[in-house]
Amino acid sequence: MLETETIVVVFHLLAALGVVVLVLIQQGKGAEAGASFGSGASATVFGSQGSSTFLSRVTAILATAFFLTSLGLGFLAKEKADLLSGAGLPDPAALEVQLKKPAAEDVPVLEGQGAAGGAADVPQAPEQK
Repeated sequence: MLETETIVVVFHLLAALGVVVLVLIQQGKGAEAGASFGSGASATVFGSQGSSTFLSRVTAILATAFFLTSLGLGFLAKEKADLLSGAGLPDPAALEVQLKKPAAEDVPVLEGQGAAGGAADVPQAPEQK
């Protein structure tokens, strides 16, 4: 089954593409840009008002769907962030304590050896003849 977030993203993309297409198809007030897409002939299909009322309503519906899916995606993202923040991320106070420890304590030491530090830990270079 698809996740809720995937379904909302699909509707969001469809609404966005629909709004873009419908805005480009609509007839401008002075530019007459919609005539190239056949809006003059569509006046008989959509009634005496023409396609402007129909396209405006569909655009408004798709724009509302776009805004609602945007809010839904924001809510889902917040829920996912809240879920992840409580599931395994360390406490900031614990990080500060961990950062203050010296690095030498983190290095494993074999039995019988002391902590790193003196010149005795550095191996001697082989003598050349």
